Amino acid sequence: AAAEPPLRWEPRCRQQLRHLQDSAGIAARLPPRLEGRWVSTGCEVRPGPEFLTRSYLFYANRLFKALQFYYWDPSCRDPSYTLVIKGKLRLRQPSWITRGATEADYHLHKVGIVFHSQKAMREVASWINRSSGEGCRGFLPAGRAWAPGALYELLSAKTERDCTAALGFAMHELSLVRVERHYQPLLQPQQSGSQLVEELFLGDIHTDWGERLHYRPTGYQRPMQSAVHHVHPCPACGIIYRADEHHPPILPVRAQLPLQLSGSWVSTHCEVRPAVLFLTRYFIFHGNNHTWEGYYYHYSDPLCKQPTFTIYASGHYSQGIPSSRVRGGTELAFKVTRARVTPMDAVTVMMLNSSEPGSCGLESSWRAGVEQDITATNGCLALGIELPHTEYELFKTEQDTRDRSLLYIGERPTDGSSPDSPEKRPTSYQAPLVQCAGASQEFPNYLSLRYLGRKDANGNEALKPLPVAFLLFIALLFLRWD
Repeated sequence: AAAEPPLRWEPRCRQQLRHLQDSAGIAARLPPRLEGRWVSTGCEVRPGPEFLTRSYLFYANRLFKALQFYYWDPSCRDPSYTLVIKGKLRLRQPSWITRGATEADYHLHKVGIVFHSQKAMREVASWINRSSGEGCRGFLPAGRAWAPGALYELLSAKTERDCTAALGFAMHELSLVRVERHYQPLLQPQQSGSQLVEELFLGDIHTDWGERLHYRPTGYQRPMQSAVHHVHPCPACGIIYRADEHHPPILPVRAQLPLQLSGSWVSTHCEVRPAVLFLTRYFIFHGNNHTWEGYYYHYSDPLCKQPTFTIYASGHYSQGIPSSRVRGGTELAFKVTRARVTPMDAVTVMMLNSSEPGSCGLESSWRAGVEQDITATNGCLALGIELPHTEYELFKTEQDTRDRSLLYIGERPTDGSSPDSPEKRPTSYQAPLVQCAGASQEFPNYLSLRYLGRKDANGNEALKPLPVAFLLFIALLFLRWD
């Protein structure tokens, strides 16, 4: 292989990728300890879209009480209704599908709903009366006045009544559990040391409303954090912790940021996708000509230490327009025109060399650690990559409490298909990327991340082997990008 050209790395991008390579000091106990309260760290977006915050309390006797606060708006400032969920959870064996997770069984005892306005009561009642069975029709008589603080029963194990389906409600997220622990450096300049952070990952929510009631998760949704051991600062954490079903959390006002893609963005965690994909991502957006480059590093383990394959993809994107369906989001169309693949383990090499001739690069030519362009074969059928390819996307940018810019890209369809039509455009988001370089620090040349940190012959830092396995690029048909 030709020698790598000298590369210029923005220090923050390099530091973040190294941090992920070192697993960010993460420890995950099997089985996890759930006792205590866990809260959302901000306003969450579920497919639909639904806007919510969560506060879950697990007791030592395996009972739990979960509060889900729903809102009309993407800032979680205008409450609609709250669900009060009580039940019992039993942890079982480690998952054989999603490495690092624990499977669990749950049983719901009661689900109640508290409305926060007459509008919410009228809307939810119409859903239930229209779509539920005989036992739920007339759940709330038409025209009934809203009673602030009143709790109405949606589900009861004793009476075998269940009127939750009309709300798209299920707690299958409790069937897949993972708890991660790591230490966050103290931010104050006068302080040294670090503080413990605990995150609770629960199963993902299916992107198809019709499937979510039956779906058994294989990925995760946005993690909750321990009410005691959470990232600081976290203004939302305390507000959600102190809330109850009668006093839903009203999150602080946050400025709406215009979508500014230009620059470099990188994963903040080893990420998990449905269908058991572990990956990290690195993107460069060139705003001057609306082109993009994406590096998707795939792994076989939940700490992103065992690389399987890497994909580099590039193309161009459209001018964004505000989303009419997901307030706060921006709609774009992305075209993928070129892609390169690097297999990193024997299993992937064997799979690619066994693929149909002409469907994925040069026939029987794949070797571990050697990159190959797949543009000439219109992608790679074995990896679900189709070129050229257009996807209809949803983006948004935010600033976190440490004033870092975050980029959210639309969640991929849970069934592994592609958002290749406007009707399939996402209504929720994947885990955020953090900006590690601005537009003035973009790198126009192709960057191989396989050798980050190695010293060259002159003693200068070049590149060192990085666990390579970023997600299947932006247009990956069966997997998932962001």
